[in-house]
Amino acid sequence: MKQRISPVAGCEDVAVVATAGTAVTGGRRQGERPAIVLAMLEGLEGHAFTPEHLDRLRAVGDLLDDAPLEDFSTERARELLGRARILVGHWGCPTLTAEVLSAAPHLELFAYAAGTVKWQVTDAVWERGIVVTSAAAANAVPVAEYTVAMVLLANKGVLLSRELQRDPSAGVPLDHARVGNVGKRVGLVGASHVGRLVIERLAPYDLSLAVYDPYLSAADAAALGVELVADLDELCAGVDVLSLHAPDVEATKGMIGARQLSLLRDGATFINTARPALVDTRALEAELRSGRIAAILDVTDPEPLPVDHELLRLPNVFVTPHVAGAAGTELTRLADLAVEEVERHVAGLPPRYPVTAADLDRIA
Repeated sequence: MKQRISPVAGCEDVAVVATAGTAVTGGRRQGERPAIVLAMLEGLEGHAFTPEHLDRLRAVGDLLDDAPLEDFSTERARELLGRARILVGHWGCPTLTAEVLSAAPHLELFAYAAGTVKWQVTDAVWERGIVVTSAAAANAVPVAEYTVAMVLLANKGVLLSRELQRDPSAGVPLDHARVGNVGKRVGLVGASHVGRLVIERLAPYDLSLAVYDPYLSAADAAALGVELVADLDELCAGVDVLSLHAPDVEATKGMIGARQLSLLRDGATFINTARPALVDTRALEAELRSGRIAAILDVTDPEPLPVDHELLRLPNVFVTPHVAGAAGTELTRLADLAVEEVERHVAGLPPRYPVTAADLDRIA
């Protein structure tokens, strides 16, 4: 059964405003079939984008070439971009610089079939009024699923129990009297796409959920059914699990430092599926080395970790190699959303998940 991607609060209003202010027709007459070009790593068009996805694109426009562009500087790229009105991107899509866009005078829509789009767009995109969409909401689903699984496993003491089974003398912060998911307090840093999905999926459990997010209103928190904590230190001090879901922007770099980690209660678990830059790595390593808390890390600094890195040897640390996001079969969900954005654009409907210049300071 396909999972529905929950819209973020306010997304529909943003979509209407963005479309009213930036929608571009590029001179295309109503009913004219737009030229569509793919830009991504070769092979993704047959993996993430299935034949069914390509057929859906052909149903609403002229897919100029099934083979994607990986380099915008080639003669073939210039020929395709010169005709393109819609560009569908994925991993490996080159940056849309002013020079690239000068070769794409008719471009109306850039539908990005992956998470953060900030590395693909430049000021030239906004200056041209090109509509930009992202599949970050779809990528959030597997990250949220990973997080929920790890929260439940951490509270149950599964990962630490495994280490004790391997080595009964291992110094792991496991208090058997506090094992379980009843009455535990889970704190989330960030009510992002991922954060909101984690809240939604943890709601059926006998857990207490709290969130810190300066952009989240009390009304929105109430609608999500989560306690809004106004101070990050206060959140850290009262949780059994702290899970990080904030974007990597200037204001969030190092937001989890020595003070925040020291406030975590003994035996607490820290989970990071966001970005390593949000955490003071040296402070985290020091806390984990002491054995006072545990950590589940899908992102690390450096990434990947050297095979002899200390974090890979500590019994209270569980490291995965950046696997929480969409992978394998999950990539088709991202393509679903990108193709839907193309279909909506051709039909004259506003995008479901638009990205504007103002959003770049708030997205991962």
